[in-house]
Amino acid sequence: MDSVEELCSRLVRIDTTNYGGGRSAGEREAGELVATVLSAAGLDPKVLERTSRRSNVVARVSGSDPGLPPLLVQGHLDVVPADPEQWSRDPFSGEIADGFVWGRGATDMKDFVAMVLTVLRDWSASDRRPRRDIVLAFVADEEDSGADGAEWLVEEHPGLFEGCGATISESGGYTYHVRHASGAPVRLYPVGTAERGTSHLRLTASGRAGHGSRRNDDNAVVKLVRALDRLASYEWPVRLTPAVTAFLERTGEALGVAVDLSNVDGTLARLGKAAPLVENTVRNSTRPTVLKAGYKVNVIPSTAIAEVDTRTLPGTEAELLSTVDSLLGPGVEREFVARMPAIQAPVDSPWFDAMAAAIRSQDPDAVVVPYCMGGGTDAKAFARLGIPGYGFAPLWLPEGFDYRAMAHGVDERVPVEGLRFGTRVLDAFLSNV
Repeated sequence: MDSVEELCSRLVRIDTTNYGGGRSAGEREAGELVATVLSAAGLDPKVLERTSRRSNVVARVSGSDPGLPPLLVQGHLDVVPADPEQWSRDPFSGEIADGFVWGRGATDMKDFVAMVLTVLRDWSASDRRPRRDIVLAFVADEEDSGADGAEWLVEEHPGLFEGCGATISESGGYTYHVRHASGAPVRLYPVGTAERGTSHLRLTASGRAGHGSRRNDDNAVVKLVRALDRLASYEWPVRLTPAVTAFLERTGEALGVAVDLSNVDGTLARLGKAAPLVENTVRNSTRPTVLKAGYKVNVIPSTAIAEVDTRTLPGTEAELLSTVDSLLGPGVEREFVARMPAIQAPVDSPWFDAMAAAIRSQDPDAVVVPYCMGGGTDAKAFARLGIPGYGFAPLWLPEGFDYRAMAHGVDERVPVEGLRFGTRVLDAFLSNV
């Protein structure tokens, strides 16, 4: 029987690269491995595909109390591309070395998949079952649009998730080492209770085409550049959401740091190494990322186009768009490239309390705090079914390990001890919640 690290390694060795735009190595082989493990654990997995080779695996574990709302446990099988020339090891080797499992997907998020499968296999071997039903969804296409994964399942197979009271997935429950004001070490474990929304924009400036050597006061490129400068220079105001407020208050208390919600920037400065967990989620953001204009140096084009990575906090999209319109100026129009609303789950809830208790069962000194994710996950898709989402993929991480640089980064890897810790935490949580 494979250990959790060996199972993670096997998953990493299956290339499930999602290149975007519908191009993918496919998740089928990974889905088949997941389905095989689930079947061996006595479950009846269903493999569902909208597009050939883009596999989604769904199963259900029966709990001892059918009156409780089920919990949805969901994770994605696809990974982003990796350039082997930039890595010190083959990104799809799944090598277990130096106390780590190496490879693309090791932390995003085949580690979580391996931990969940290990828990289920252990339950089967010891004839255990959870209190409530557990719905399992291991999906395709999270790293692009979700059109072959969670988005499609929500649209075409919503009955599989009927009645689920919450969902857990990536980006939360990991060790984050910080220091108390006295210098004493503190281990934070941030659990995701909110996600900023995506309102990615395409800006199109229109003007008069002409010869590059002649005066032109209706130059589309100039209009666009000036609009982008105004947008990039704008200081978005602080907007405190429940998750961010709770993070600041609880983390400040744990670190012995004074928290002033009327001066968030000052509070962030005092939080030290804890600040990166929250600094990107106290405001909306608009960051230009793509520019397209012209085809010849001596021709002024009639249009110029830019794309802007735009992130919105819960309840702020209308305000952001109104401000964007005022900044763009005449001759520049906007449209959405992608649009998914921000989501937030209750901070003070039995679900969160159970996650905190499970972490403390393995690390009694853990300080478990809510936080808002700067990006997004498939929780947004399941939120359309009324299912609140939590980022809870627990891992123990050694001090100095830059976990936040691993996902989509070079030399992605996950500590073996972290996988074993996370498996024990998930066992405690899924058994008792």
